Amino acid sequence: MSSVLVLADDFTGAMDTGHGFAARGCAVRVVVTDPKSDDTDRPSSSDADVLAVDLDSRDLEPEAAAAAVSSFLERGPVPEVVYKKVDSTLRGNVVREVDAALEATGAELAVVAPAFPGTGRVTVNGRHLVEGRPLEDAGYGTDSDLPALFERSEYDVTTLSLETILEGTDAVASTLANRGRDSPEIVVCDAVHDRHLEAIAAGARRCDREVLSVGSGGLASAMSVPNASRSPPEATPEGEGALGIVGSVNERTLEQLEAVPDDRLVELDPATAVANPREAGREAATELESIRRKHGRAVLTGATSRVDVDRASEAAVEHGVDAGPRVAQALGVAAANATETDPPAGLLLTGGAIARAALEELSASAIALTGEAVVDGIPEGVIEDGPAAGTPIVTKAGGFGDRRSIVNCLNFLDRVDEPE
Repeated sequence: MSSVLVLADDFTGAMDTGHGFAARGCAVRVVVTDPKSDDTDRPSSSDADVLAVDLDSRDLEPEAAAAAVSSFLERGPVPEVVYKKVDSTLRGNVVREVDAALEATGAELAVVAPAFPGTGRVTVNGRHLVEGRPLEDAGYGTDSDLPALFERSEYDVTTLSLETILEGTDAVASTLANRGRDSPEIVVCDAVHDRHLEAIAAGARRCDREVLSVGSGGLASAMSVPNASRSPPEATPEGEGALGIVGSVNERTLEQLEAVPDDRLVELDPATAVANPREAGREAATELESIRRKHGRAVLTGATSRVDVDRASEAAVEHGVDAGPRVAQALGVAAANATETDPPAGLLLTGGAIARAALEELSASAIALTGEAVVDGIPEGVIEDGPAAGTPIVTKAGGFGDRRSIVNCLNFLDRVDEPE
């Protein structure tokens, strides 16, 4: 059994959180699960120090998301360390999933630190910010007030201030040691720098309490792994050229697509993708193959502007379906067909739903992380199973990165030093 279990609510989150452990030399396996499955067996993890599981629960109803967490933890012995990964912009069923994990593990404290300084996410005086802006002003549709968010919890909520954290590990440990004595508590933490997360993680280890750690990729980088004895694999690409599959419609991602040369970019027709995802995916794969033969690399996207998003929504209304899953399936079909026809040096997958769709079409369920990354939040792994086994992949959440991040990911996978 792995020493650490990471429970994530989406795939890119499982990847960037697992990378926090892999970057320090641990063997990390990321697996996808079906939250609706009746399978009672946990994924294999005997050859990994850390098992990171994507429960795909972010968009479920709150009770279903909580049940997915509880069910997974009840399938077998609870590892020495359980890490509940939450979104660094607090999207999804954060409170219900933390409550479920706290109850299922029997921990006395949930230490909650969602800050990820390397990607511009910090918590100051209980307010969670993205690049200095409150979440509600940054387009994420969530509230920045972390203590207020957790007032919905069935457990008591307290705070760990930056002032205490700045006093160091001993002060953090002493403060936490006095929490959760009579009943479990949730402790929400400030953090604006990696060293603050290090003090939180170290204090939680020393506080003589059973602790459930809750955070994003930032806190994971500060966690210790008991009895770590394995090492990450090295990516050894056999194909040529990088292939990017982009499904996020986050404004940051749309800006990143503008940096991709037009002759390397393929865009799905939104109406066709919604009406017939498999046909749209096959057609896109043919176009990708042609571009890769000419230029060595190609990027497929489901949208380059909000106009495309609106067109997909209109088509979905016309056909009585949900646009998101249809477009994701089309992108996944294209990724699988293009990879089978002409194996790439590596795959870039942007957007958690799109990454899952691509892996499903590739019959892949597990990724071994290499410990390498393009930048914070954009890790590299190697597909472990299915016909694409051995293919390096890089994953990126829609809101991560700067304007050249997609191009930089392709350069990374192509193993080139200079941008185009």
